Amino acid sequence: MTGSREAILASIRAANGTAHRAGGVANGGSAGQAERAEADADAAYAALPREYLRAHHDPASGGIASLFAERAADYRAVVEGVPEPGLAAAIARVLAERAAAAPGPFVVPDGLPPGWLTELPPGIELVRDEPPLAAAELDQMAGVITGCAVAIAETGTIILDHAPGQGRRALTLVPDFHLVIVRASQVYADLADAFDRLDPARPHTLISGPSATSDIELIRVEGVHGPRNLHVLLAERH
Repeated sequence: MTGSREAILASIRAANGTAHRAGGVANGGSAGQAERAEADADAAYAALPREYLRAHHDPASGGIASLFAERAADYRAVVEGVPEPGLAAAIARVLAERAAAAPGPFVVPDGLPPGWLTELPPGIELVRDEPPLAAAELDQMAGVITGCAVAIAETGTIILDHAPGQGRRALTLVPDFHLVIVRASQVYADLADAFDRLDPARPHTLISGPSATSDIELIRVEGVHGPRNLHVLLAERH
């Protein structure tokens, strides 16, 4: 038991370089000793065995976008593959269908590519989030249109980092309908592959289908934590 315990503690110490730095200085060690301790910790951490499977899908197989569409649909999202040249027309169609079912304006974040909205039919009202709309105002919107940062094929997950074209988090949580455009080039095979493309300093929202939860009797309720309706346009090059 002692050997296993020491091995576990050594792994924790190796992974926690901050503790080495703090301990070295606090116990009277010099800055140089703290730096050496940090370097030793980094080396020990790098040497830890990582015999787990990092990826489950081969991006070279060419089926990553299709896998994402399949997995996102499993979460009851509506997923459509559209050619990039037809993206504006597809957005116009989806918004017109939504407006017929739930009249009201659509909120559009700053930075959304203007070419996406060039074919909107008359009667589709767009509202900018500037100044920021109150939650009560967002609740009156017919929906929101955004892009995304990346998507994960294995889990059917869309990740927003709230860069231009994605808006602040409230925009995609309060309205009942979210139309999100995902370019096929933004789809990555696995979690690790997708996270490598993200800036850890930015906020991230992970979306796996429409908002839904179940109570103890397994009765599904949608729209509790976000939009009840998620529509994904997967833009592919042809």
